[in-house]
Amino acid sequence: MELPFYLNFKDFENHYYDNLEKWFEEYYNTSETDYLKALADLYSPYLYYNFVEDKLKADAFIEIKDCFFPYHDKIGISFCSHCEKGETSPKALNQVFEFKNISMMEYAQHILDKINKYCSKNQDALNGNKNILDYINDYNIVTSMDGVGYCISYNRHQKVIPFLKAYLPYYGQTVNMAMYRDFIFSIADIAEYIDQKLKAMHAFEHSIYSQSKAEAKFKVQMSRQFLTLCN
Repeated sequence: MELPFYLNFKDFENHYYDNLEKWFEEYYNTSETDYLKALADLYSPYLYYNFVEDKLKADAFIEIKDCFFPYHDKIGISFCSHCEKGETSPKALNQVFEFKNISMMEYAQHILDKINKYCSKNQDALNGNKNILDYINDYNIVTSMDGVGYCISYNRHQKVIPFLKAYLPYYGQTVNMAMYRDFIFSIADIAEYIDQKLKAMHAFEHSIYSQSKAEAKFKVQMSRQFLTLCN
């Protein structure tokens, strides 16, 4: 069963038991705890544990490659290390990249731009019952590149498909900023709702809070060990 992804707490709360009933219809030998664990996996990527406040906070970012051509003082054969051997074109430019974190709103807009560009070149793309959501996981569209810009990891893209399905419009050129703002304000409340139910079922070790805190502590320990080795 593909669990729906909700961008605001009220929608999540109002549909909780309806989706739980569908969960039981599809998975007979299961429990509400299993359902909550699946929900925790669905929403946890957009949260992080804050040590100072001892609470979960929104972290709706995704790491992405920003691909570009490096600037060189000299062009042509001078920076081509293999040209004498005939291995590369003398004027070949090797593309490089750097990792950067962008908000899920910016990522969604980037994907939307790719889809709209494809649809502008294929006039029949949105005919009939087709809409933008039909193309959010098209490999050729998602991974397409026009020289420079964001290089999409298709595997990483799979993890945010539920968010994109909930957030991207059926038609249009831009994403909804107000809807995204609601999501940022709601995600911690959604996590709290899930965690409180897991706590009531004596399964708090599977909560978003517990797992995020453990992950944050592990990262701190690894950083300290790294600094110790460097010193």
